[in-house]
Amino acid sequence: MRSQRPTLTALVGAAFDPLATISLLVYQPHPHCCRLTGCAIIGHSAVGGSGGVNEMNSALSPVRERAATLAFDKPSDEQAALIRLDSRQTATERRPPDKRTAPPLLLRFLYWIYERRLLDQLKQRPIPHHIGIILDGNRRHAHKRGVSDPCEIYQRGAEKLDEILDWCVELQIPAVTLWVFSTENLKRSQAEVSGILSAIEAKVAALARDPFVQRRRIRVRAIGRLDILPESVVAAIRAAEAATTQNNSIALTVAVAYGGREEIADAVRALLKTEAQRGAALSDAIEHITPEAIARHLYAADLPDPDLIIRTSGEIRLSGFLLWQSVNSEFYFTDVLWPAFRKVDFLRAIRAYQARNRRFGR
Repeated sequence: MRSQRPTLTALVGAAFDPLATISLLVYQPHPHCCRLTGCAIIGHSAVGGSGGVNEMNSALSPVRERAATLAFDKPSDEQAALIRLDSRQTATERRPPDKRTAPPLLLRFLYWIYERRLLDQLKQRPIPHHIGIILDGNRRHAHKRGVSDPCEIYQRGAEKLDEILDWCVELQIPAVTLWVFSTENLKRSQAEVSGILSAIEAKVAALARDPFVQRRRIRVRAIGRLDILPESVVAAIRAAEAATTQNNSIALTVAVAYGGREEIADAVRALLKTEAQRGAALSDAIEHITPEAIARHLYAADLPDPDLIIRTSGEIRLSGFLLWQSVNSEFYFTDVLWPAFRKVDFLRAIRAYQARNRRFGR
């Protein structure tokens, strides 16, 4: 029986062979891509198949749906064996990059090659115009590393935003919405809520002063029930919005104290208030409640609906994120914890999106 462990020769040779590099490095942390309308979980095809996309019942477990190959590659039997080996190394890859587990220089080089190949593939197909991300897994990531201070827990997650902006700039994605704090999160302990809000305030304040944000013409704004937030957090948000209001290349929307049900309720309330200000009778106001009218009163009515929504940490639900806007969105779920979310994970999510045949009900 042939050994499934790649030799040193194979590893070195992969640096000069793009296909071998891909087979060595394909790592899929339980990704799922689906649409709510079809309730189907979409994953990459198994090795030896057509190399396309399989539609699977949503009841299947994430482990059984582990991806095995690139959507646009057809690996050989030898490459398939290496891919299966790589799937066993998933847990090792997710460990923090400390001195004992930091990937060797060669592995970093191979991942760089892999990312370049993925980028080349993605740029040949339609790129999402608007991506929404549910940032989940901060506490579990901190627990694995023995971190207990609430401020430090969420500071690490906040730092990931810089990388997200870099990736969006590189792929020319014009809009990204990040759900950083929900109305349900207010039910957590006071210490944890303070830690979350402290990280948000510090990061938003930094965005207002960041030369990269101005140079790349990134506009920052927040949506949600901001009136329930501490004054210092709101002040930092307003300062970032004012400092970037003229920027028009990328729209960075931060969902803070946000809930999907609350947004819809607030939109209907705003619509009825507008009708009352016009002096409309109740019967007329009721007739004016249409999907189009409600959409015009959402928190960020000028943004296009998200093409792709990504959720980290392995949870397979939206939890109320952009409920109204996500009717035709593609969903991608990965069990990578948010602070450990890498560029290669982001690229794979977009690759899964590109593999979908979007029919919009037709």
